[in-house]
Amino acid sequence: MYLSLTLFVPVIILILMGYGLILDVKNIPVAFVDFDRSALSRDYRHSFTNSEYFKFHSLVGSYKEAYELIQSGKCRVVVVIPPDFSRKLYSGKSAEVQFIVDGSFPSRAEIIKGYVSAINNQFNQNLLRDFSLMKGVSIKFPIDAELRAWYNPALESKNFILPGMLVTTLMFYPVLIASLVVVREKESGSIFNIYCSPVKSWEVVFGKAIPYITVSFVTYLILFAITVGVFKTKFIGSFFVLTLATLLYLACTIGVGIFISTIAKTQITAMLIAFLGTITPSFMYSGFFSPVTSMGITGQIMSKFVTATYFIGVVRGVYLKGLGLSHYLPNILSLIFYALAVYCLAILFFRKRIG
Repeated sequence: MYLSLTLFVPVIILILMGYGLILDVKNIPVAFVDFDRSALSRDYRHSFTNSEYFKFHSLVGSYKEAYELIQSGKCRVVVVIPPDFSRKLYSGKSAEVQFIVDGSFPSRAEIIKGYVSAINNQFNQNLLRDFSLMKGVSIKFPIDAELRAWYNPALESKNFILPGMLVTTLMFYPVLIASLVVVREKESGSIFNIYCSPVKSWEVVFGKAIPYITVSFVTYLILFAITVGVFKTKFIGSFFVLTLATLLYLACTIGVGIFISTIAKTQITAMLIAFLGTITPSFMYSGFFSPVTSMGITGQIMSKFVTATYFIGVVRGVYLKGLGLSHYLPNILSLIFYALAVYCLAILFFRKRIG
């Protein structure tokens, strides 16, 4: 058994990290507000979407629509092209293009700034070459890129890391302690007292889950107070929305731990399953290190099975963007569905036996 684990565990860890630990920032959803709508502005848009770093999301017609896209997280960059873009360039003047970047991922925002500068400089060089072949128009920097980071203008890393640590800590701690609940009684033999009692399986599962959810909720309150009170992390959202999502998240993580405890035969096995099946994926696939959209297809599919993926979007959004409950309904519903599924599995696998 232990020899199998020594061979099996390193392979699984390498596979999980190989698919999930992606430091490259690619496929960044970008939207355009093109007030010029000329052939030149179209070429400028294509210079971004033809690269491997940006993925075209939409062409919108107003700042309001652009604001909603950035706020909802559907787009990470919005490019605003002014109405006199082509006219200024063809007359030998510089044109200013505005780039609005989602600053809730500071490291990614810095990388995006580098991509924007590189692509903009390349387009400028192409323009200068074309202009020199046309009317002899001479300008030093045809297009000036003005970059603005929203929600975290100073790009402070604590506003990114600490909300993410809240998510991963509330995955690591509850799953680990709950994964030992049933299996510990199996090893000691006290589980037979439950097997011989008249209580039903669902009563046992929920009876063990509720105290751990309560204790984990107190842990959440302490961690929240530390992030906001001690480290002064930016928090502009609704504490009610965050707390509601946290309760659902804790129900999921405790449920996962209990499910692991029902299928494991030893405490060591339960801890290894908890580590490999939940804790490692919560770091790799939730979007804690790098955006899910930057992962390959396999990584994106795996992220759908990780509870932290749905919760981390709510946490960072509430902390930095202050969005209401309606913006997070898909995430909330996903957590509810996840909780129902995992408790059904836990009840199904907790079979009362005698002897």
